[in-house]
Amino acid sequence: MSPMIIVIAIVVLLVLVLVGLYNSLVRTKVRVDEAWSDITVQLKRRYDLIPNLVNTVKGYAKHEKDVFEDVTKARANAMNAQSQGVQATAKAENQFEQALKSLFAVAENYPQLRAIDSFKQLQDELTDTEDKVMASRRFYNGAARDLNIKISTFPSSLIAGMFGFKKREFFEVEDTAAVEKPVNVSF
Repeated sequence: MSPMIIVIAIVVLLVLVLVGLYNSLVRTKVRVDEAWSDITVQLKRRYDLIPNLVNTVKGYAKHEKDVFEDVTKARANAMNAQSQGVQATAKAENQFEQALKSLFAVAENYPQLRAIDSFKQLQDELTDTEDKVMASRRFYNGAARDLNIKISTFPSSLIAGMFGFKKREFFEVEDTAAVEKPVNVSF
């Protein structure tokens, strides 16, 4: 074999390895973007349920005006935070979950409210949505972890640096109990 053919074969092999590494990084990045999209969809679903829940409870607890205002304000902040990145969304979600806990505490004081079918249905939908939010967070964090590993390990770190791939932040909530179980909305 001539030296020229060996050089060409090595160059072709290197190009194929580089293309494979690049494509692997792109696939992982797309997976992270998809996972973030799943989180935003589930959060929007939860945000859409909250006004109905607030209005249902409001009919029974008219004197709890501050709680309703806090929940409404926290919902608006959480919705706005989504465009500001993972950290801002996680912080706003923590505040929103605290406001929801206050709302549920108020609802517990009204046994007749717990007997209403529409309230039970909202409670079930919210529980289901909380489960989906948790699953979406896990999927996102797993995809972000995979991307961060690829960006940090050799030789894909070389390709990641050349093409500007950036590590992703994890979507973490402050309260570890909130990660382990959905918000308790039992009435």
